[in-house]
Amino acid sequence: MTPQPARPERSGSGTASVMDVSPFKPSLVKAVFRDVTPMRVSRSAAWAAASVTRTVLTEIIDGARRAAAQEARRKLTPGDLLSAIDRNVELEVGCKWYDHSPTFRGLTGVRYDAEGVLVPSRRRSRSRKPSAVVGAHRFEAGVKKLLRSQGATAVPAMVRDLDGIASAFLTDLARDAAMVVREGGVKRFGTVTLVMPGEPAPLPPLSDPLRASSTRRGDGRTIGEDDILAATTIQLFGGNLRQRALTEAREATQNTSAG
Repeated sequence: MTPQPARPERSGSGTASVMDVSPFKPSLVKAVFRDVTPMRVSRSAAWAAASVTRTVLTEIIDGARRAAAQEARRKLTPGDLLSAIDRNVELEVGCKWYDHSPTFRGLTGVRYDAEGVLVPSRRRSRSRKPSAVVGAHRFEAGVKKLLRSQGATAVPAMVRDLDGIASAFLTDLARDAAMVVREGGVKRFGTVTLVMPGEPAPLPPLSDPLRASSTRRGDGRTIGEDDILAATTIQLFGGNLRQRALTEAREATQNTSAG
């Protein structure tokens, strides 16, 4: 898929409040983390990861709804998912799922042999190594709940893709959070700023989490809320989606702590 410059998009956060209970339960989040790392996951970290995943899926659904509305349709299809990602490069997340989904097949590249014959995809067998694809169905109930909260319905293939993207994204988030703990902070990160040719790049805001100290606090055996936020800055390369995900995750953990 060829990345397109992100267009200004209406935030999807207006259709789902961070005060709502996340469709992705902390118990599910911790189950995914256990597949990735033996580290303990704090309660606030689980809520933060659930919130970030919800924010990402909400924005994808919102973009797909707009694509469907242009064709006067209410039910979302995989084509609407592709349209949403093409319009907003920030939504290209959970990429490990793309190789496993018919929706994205051919967009991630096909291979030919020396005779020009298409090389079929390698048959994947269940391995002992946990992956984001195995168990993706665990997210189906949460995805359907999120669709209902957005006033949307989707064909089964679309639900399957949202399941897979959520699973792949949360698995990658878990791996990056574990890396942050092991390395004692964020050691590699970057940001992308879109500017017009000839114009100087704007200065980063003082509150930019990527400009903050990269040294973490806490023990080396527990993934905490700040580790999830750091992992989010790695998974979401920049822009409105990342900032909203960070903000809503902080609010979610504050609300659950106060509740």
